[in-house]
Amino acid sequence: MDSTVTARADRGDLGALLDAIYRIYHHDFRSYEEASLRRRVEVSLAHLRCATIDELRDRIVGDPAVFGELLRFMTVKVSDLFRDPAYYRALRDHVVPYLATYAALKIWVAGCATGEEAYSLAIVLHEAGLLDRALIYATDISPDSLRVGEAGVYATDRFAGFSDNYRCAGGRASLADYYSAAYGRALLDRRLRKAIVFSDHSLATDSVFAEVQLVSCRNVLIYFDDELRDRALGVLRASLCRNGFLGLGLRETLRFTRHAAAFTEVVPPARIYRKVNDSPGPPCS
Repeated sequence: MDSTVTARADRGDLGALLDAIYRIYHHDFRSYEEASLRRRVEVSLAHLRCATIDELRDRIVGDPAVFGELLRFMTVKVSDLFRDPAYYRALRDHVVPYLATYAALKIWVAGCATGEEAYSLAIVLHEAGLLDRALIYATDISPDSLRVGEAGVYATDRFAGFSDNYRCAGGRASLADYYSAAYGRALLDRRLRKAIVFSDHSLATDSVFAEVQLVSCRNVLIYFDDELRDRALGVLRASLCRNGFLGLGLRETLRFTRHAAAFTEVVPPARIYRKVNDSPGPPCS
């Protein structure tokens, strides 16, 4: 079989798997960036003891538990407290002063993975005296990740790096003030956990569910193709009230998307944008 035919067959086996996932489980990966998605699926084969993607497709059709295992590989879980500290320092300096003018705050962390970003934002809000009037929605498509985030328990050996990030992000206390540690595990403070609602939501298939003043969707759009990226940005844009803020990952941008004109750059190096006054959306109250 020549290389052209082989490449076409490879695309077909992945496409058939994604079609089956969408048809049976209603998770839509069909517009995710193909090369990245294929790598993750192929890594899953050994774990799930499948010789080919076609065999994997047959197994997920007949066994939801196998799909649950596959979903762990297909979703990205890389996250840290205060990952990319410059982003959180920019939020403290340029966004939090505006958020402080609202009587009630709603914030959405889209693609929250195991919750570290949501807790980072909760700490920033606490140190600004805003956490008591804030509600943070943290959403993801992975049930396993959401369970980890909701528990708020992480390995203590990660906290040295977390503490370095916190200091670089302009932390005003000690990160140790926000957790208790025992037996190699650290439980984040109840004040943080009670401000966050973890919930299932897919940027590929679901729509707006709340009006918010800040959306943080970082290192998610890089895994989408152009069409799905525009679709996801439309959902994020529609969720923001006028003058609301959008934070993206350092490798992501609004430039060259159909939503670019709806935003102005606030802190370009940190990928923080603000929805302009004349774009569609509900007013903040």
